[in-house]
Amino acid sequence: MVDDDRELCELVREYLKPDGLHVELEHDGDVGLFRAQSGAFELVILDVMLPNRNGLDVLSHLRRVSVVPVIMLTARGDEDDRIKGLELGADDYLPKPFNPRELLARVRSVLRRQEQRVGEAGVAPLTVALGDLTVCASAMRATRDGEPLTLTAAEVGLLEVLLQTAGRPVTRDELAERVLGRPLAAMDRSIDVHMSNLRRKLGPHPGGSERIRAIRGVGYLYTALGEPT
Repeated sequence: MVDDDRELCELVREYLKPDGLHVELEHDGDVGLFRAQSGAFELVILDVMLPNRNGLDVLSHLRRVSVVPVIMLTARGDEDDRIKGLELGADDYLPKPFNPRELLARVRSVLRRQEQRVGEAGVAPLTVALGDLTVCASAMRATRDGEPLTLTAAEVGLLEVLLQTAGRPVTRDELAERVLGRPLAAMDRSIDVHMSNLRRKLGPHPGGSERIRAIRGVGYLYTALGEPT
């Protein structure tokens, strides 16, 4: 956990301990980045407001070298920071002040998805392929025309669901439950921001037709190649 509020850090550490979670604490952006990119942690809880290097800058640098899941802590009502964090590759966010129970639920959800991927990887990796795309969520791997795509855990999860449901709309609520492991709150744009990043990284179908279509008031649809948009 990287947060300059030492009292909050200790509270979170003590609250997560009974769940078998060991939490290491840093209170500085530069040191937090150094520790986070070491590969020694399953999850990073990252505050936006930090001394020396703010959390968004930490996340930007971290995503260049690591896909470790990140939960951002943002000021309540600061929509810009939340959207920016998701655009930079955060897996989820939680506005301050928060109930430690809610943080624990988010942490459990992220770690559960990671454990499922590891468990699946231990048996037979499930690869979903459609057109020029392939995705293997258990291995956190996706390719386009055989070339690796740099996607976050949330983006890999979204792509897997979209390919599995190609040709039919998937609601935002279903995407949130299957990918984030939680229901969407009112005014929660997490899925929309993750999807915007994914659409940008994938680009259109070969030939230029729209690959992922937003269905107003519903959710998203992965289109068949050549389907009119």
